[in-house]
Amino acid sequence: MEHMRILHICPASRIGSPLAPESLQYLGHQIQRLSIDGLQPADTDPITADIVIADACFDLSLAPAIAEAVAQAGITAPIIVVLSEGGLATASAKWHVFDIVLTTAGPAEVEARLRLARDHHRTNASYEGRQAAPGTWAVTDAASWHSSVPRTSEGEPTMVVSGALRIDESAFTAHLGERSLDLTYREFALLKFFAMHPERVFTRDEILRAVWGDDYYGGTRTVDVHVRRVRAKLGKDLENAIHTVRYVGYRFSPESAAARGDESESGAAHDDESESGAAHDDGPQSGGDEESEHEQPEAEPNEEDVKV
Repeated sequence: MEHMRILHICPASRIGSPLAPESLQYLGHQIQRLSIDGLQPADTDPITADIVIADACFDLSLAPAIAEAVAQAGITAPIIVVLSEGGLATASAKWHVFDIVLTTAGPAEVEARLRLARDHHRTNASYEGRQAAPGTWAVTDAASWHSSVPRTSEGEPTMVVSGALRIDESAFTAHLGERSLDLTYREFALLKFFAMHPERVFTRDEILRAVWGDDYYGGTRTVDVHVRRVRAKLGKDLENAIHTVRYVGYRFSPESAAARGDESESGAAHDDESESGAAHDDGPQSGGDEESEHEQPEAEPNEEDVKV
């Protein structure tokens, strides 16, 4: 097992307390503890770390502030936030962190999340120094990611890179390698959501709220329909990256797309069944969103299934 350099950030009052998650102490990694106030500006000697772990179990205000503080300190490492079970309800993509983990997580889970965060960061960092081709974007480090990438009014990045997948919301374009993806507005939003949260499992309800919004009253089967459409448009290169997690929802795993797991296979039948019944589930409130794109009447520019 390769040992990692962990920067553990917590409120000043927690510096002398046990690590969170507690199982972190059994993994043998090199750990440096600091309070968030102890982070120094980037123009001083930078702190070197493979992973930043932020303990927000007793102070949830640390979670939304940690990404900016880490970027200002010039630390180029993915961030994992530690929460108590009660804090899960506050988890938000606006925190701009890589992952969250419960304080009660066991050693195997914590090690897996650390490894995934480190490897994903290394993949993005491999773009550094390359000459970007027209229409591409290279994510070089955490500081540039948090400070240089343009953001929407909700604070989300307009450019997302996940391996060969590049999504530019400012131009509403998505490319897989050199291939342009012909997506509708909702398919584009769904793919961007997945790409922003690799290796995270989301329920259909969570995806529906994040992509369709709280004011959407259709059923969750519309998620299955759109996942199936996105898979088809990704093609054989990346269709297996969207894994179906049985009885739960979906996980986007671009690094393991070539070897789809059993859970994805087990969910294929559910997706087929969901698409056939989507129109019955959503009823007239879905606005015809479940219809085949080739069967839809000409749409107004602001309708969700207009090609982007």
